[in-house]
Amino acid sequence: MNSKNPMVRGLSWAAFWIVVAIVLFYVLFPFYWAIKTSLTGSGQLSKEALLWWPTQASLKNFTDVLTNGGFLRNLLNSVVVATGTVIISLLLSLLAAYALGKFRFKGKSVLMYIILAVSVFPQIAVLSGLYTMVKSFGLYNSWWGLILSYMIFTLPFTVWTLTSFVREIPTELEEAAYVDGATPLQTLFQVLLPVMTPALVTTGLLAFINAWNEYLFALTFTSDNAASTVPVAIANFSGASQYETPFGLTMAASVIVTVPLLILVLVFQRNIVSGLTAGAVKG
Repeated sequence: MNSKNPMVRGLSWAAFWIVVAIVLFYVLFPFYWAIKTSLTGSGQLSKEALLWWPTQASLKNFTDVLTNGGFLRNLLNSVVVATGTVIISLLLSLLAAYALGKFRFKGKSVLMYIILAVSVFPQIAVLSGLYTMVKSFGLYNSWWGLILSYMIFTLPFTVWTLTSFVREIPTELEEAAYVDGATPLQTLFQVLLPVMTPALVTTGLLAFINAWNEYLFALTFTSDNAASTVPVAIANFSGASQYETPFGLTMAASVIVTVPLLILVLVFQRNIVSGLTAGAVKG
């Protein structure tokens, strides 16, 4: 509510920026502390744990992470698996969203509720059955085994999100394409797909983050660095002895795997905002 009283307006703005500062501190402080810890040597960490910045910043933790234990291979596994999962999920969900959003057929509402129910199903509930299927198909400890299992939670999410967006696309676009003699697939890929770009970027990025950070399936369906992803690799870090927890290495690896996500968000921030708000107003 706007107020003509300068004092009330000033207090309102002060309260607003205080809340913003608190939220930013809550969100950014863990990442800052991870960077601070990653730049502190293992010998200094116990002495300088409560300092706001290390007295002698060092990149040794980063070099140890990148040169030891096949971490670069784990990083490659995460990139390939997350990217493959997103590409296949978006392609399948694009076709499904077009059918669910624009066509009428019997049982469509039931199918949408089933998709929604699958998207909120706990991973542990399907773990044993999925493990049997992955082993039976010979996909254990492989990229395809992880991609197949990750689609259990990325595909329902992408289908539901894109369907909500497709429903809001003006029907006039389709009708104009049909008048020009376009088939349904031509209408989808040549007319609707350019309009759906912000939604595809937003949905794909959120699905990529989920696949990038997934741990349970990656731990269950892999056995070594041939297919293990970075969450599993970080969890398996060990210190010089069984009594030492390698906080510095863990934080350095966490910073390394977080930076690509930050870059993606910064590069596609406009598309993300457009995708998140596009479905809010009907065309």
